[in-house]
Amino acid sequence: MFDRIDIPFGRTVAAVIPFTCALIGVILSNFPVVFLPAELKPPMLSLMPIYFWTLVRPDLMPPWAVFVIGVLEDVFSGSPPGVWTLSYVATYALVDRERDAFAGLSGVAAILGFGGAMLVTTVVAWLVAAFDRGSLPPLAPLSMQFAMSILLYVPVAMFLGLIHRRLVGPLRSDF
Repeated sequence: MFDRIDIPFGRTVAAVIPFTCALIGVILSNFPVVFLPAELKPPMLSLMPIYFWTLVRPDLMPPWAVFVIGVLEDVFSGSPPGVWTLSYVATYALVDRERDAFAGLSGVAAILGFGGAMLVTTVVAWLVAAFDRGSLPPLAPLSMQFAMSILLYVPVAMFLGLIHRRLVGPLRSDF
């Protein structure tokens, strides 16, 4: 299917796909139509591609892309400036540094690995929001967002794996 695509063009498209996945996650997480009860915050759909691509193809999810996705999450969610930017960059630094340990996980351990990354994101976001507000924000909304994100990670990771196998892998290989 992709053997007719010019190789430099194919590599460019493959390089843009991980960022686009995270961008779509930002848009879906902050879509103005609410399908969940008001007390449930949407899952962190933008963090899932960051985590996935940092493990699978770290060359395609550089730190600047994580920073941009964090800024966009801050802007679209209406959260205080830097909450998600700092949270995503901190999580990226952890996952990038411990990539071998995270990438070696499978099954339930892989979900727990994402849970650990999500915990870092949640704690950093809570601390930044506390610093911004000057008081401790409630834990319940972030806890629910944490739980929703972990529940949805498996189907999202399966979808991202399909994208990797069907699009990114063939587009980046040398024909």
